[in-house]
Amino acid sequence: MNRSFLLTIAMIMLLAGCVTAPPLKDTSRFQAAAPRSLLIVPVVNQSVDITASDYFLSTMTIPLAEKGYYIFPVHLVKRVLEDEGLSDADLVHNAPAEKLGSMFGADAILYVTIESWDARYYFVNTTVTVQLAYVIKDGRSGETLWEHRQRMIYTPQNTSTGNLIADLLVMAVNAAVTKIAPNYLPLARQANAISFAYPGPGIPPGPYSLVPSGSPKK
Repeated sequence: MNRSFLLTIAMIMLLAGCVTAPPLKDTSRFQAAAPRSLLIVPVVNQSVDITASDYFLSTMTIPLAEKGYYIFPVHLVKRVLEDEGLSDADLVHNAPAEKLGSMFGADAILYVTIESWDARYYFVNTTVTVQLAYVIKDGRSGETLWEHRQRMIYTPQNTSTGNLIADLLVMAVNAAVTKIAPNYLPLARQANAISFAYPGPGIPPGPYSLVPSGSPKK
């Protein structure tokens, strides 16, 4: 092993040691507001899949409840809003956050917009994409406390058999199946997990989160 090679390795290690982790998202406004409860309102759906909002809504409660926040039952919330004349998600998102907060007694409101929820076919492959925009506003002042955008992409993995014709046929079949019945929910759950991760882009644990011992935080 010559001296120049060792010097190169040493330089690479030195540079690697200088690389810093990406800065964490500033959560000072969120922490100052210290919400205990989150109201998840109906999702605005900008995709062509009319069922996307209802399916995605079902993925929201568990990760946020596990973070230690009280989550209002999403389907009950939707029903109450409909009774109040807010049957359309766009109307809900445009309503003052303070109004929604006082209506339910919620400390903060979580708004989600589905920007993409589709499966696109390219030659012999199908790419499934989920792209989401999250915003949390204070239920008392209407101030934006936190926001994030997340995009997840899935393309079926195809193994090679060494036979080009057979491989192309398998790829075409896999792509067709994915196009006909794409499974968005795993991608949506992954997007939630990444978006709410803390430390990272997400929000800090709530007042009802559990410490390792299993006892509630003080």
